[in-house]
Amino acid sequence: MMLRTLAMAALAFLVAGSAARAADPRYPNWPCAQAKVPDISLAAVWAGPPLDDAENKWKDDSKVSALVSKLAARKTPLDEAEKSVKEFLAGSADKIANAKLLFAGLFDTLNAQRAQVMSGLERISHKQREAADRIREDTVQLQTLQDATPRDDGKVDAMSNQLIWETRIFEDRRKVVRFVCEVPTTIDQRLFALGRVIQQEME
Repeated sequence: MMLRTLAMAALAFLVAGSAARAADPRYPNWPCAQAKVPDISLAAVWAGPPLDDAENKWKDDSKVSALVSKLAARKTPLDEAEKSVKEFLAGSADKIANAKLLFAGLFDTLNAQRAQVMSGLERISHKQREAADRIREDTVQLQTLQDATPRDDGKVDAMSNQLIWETRIFEDRRKVVRFVCEVPTTIDQRLFALGRVIQQEME
């Protein structure tokens, strides 16, 4: 039963990976059901005035940089982040300029976060493919050891324990991937929501 479970787990991952490659061969290691969108489009999240040099200058403003770090952190609840945006812009002498700096910082920072998360997902996916191949090979090796005459129970036990350990790591990674696949979408939604608040406060 254990051998069948191991083989099925490895095969399921490889089949899923093959389907992903067939769907979009540009990203062979992308493990998520969601389509991979490498970068957030500025036009998709910002309908305000052109950012111009704000894209490069936001880091030079210590208040904006500090606020961007707070707003971009996923541990900061979205409603709290939106409130902070409103308070910051309400007290700004030049609301338009500061709004542009703030959004430029959020766009830059959250895009970088997405890229980091997506890169990590593809690294894990590559490791999972290697692990799935190894599990299948070790499953065949264990079956051979079990069928051998005379049977070496020491080797059988050692290979069984190795397979159990490899499968545990495989399953743990699969759970992590499933969870982390939601993160890029969460980042997109956060940027869109904060961008909308910033634009509303500019009016």
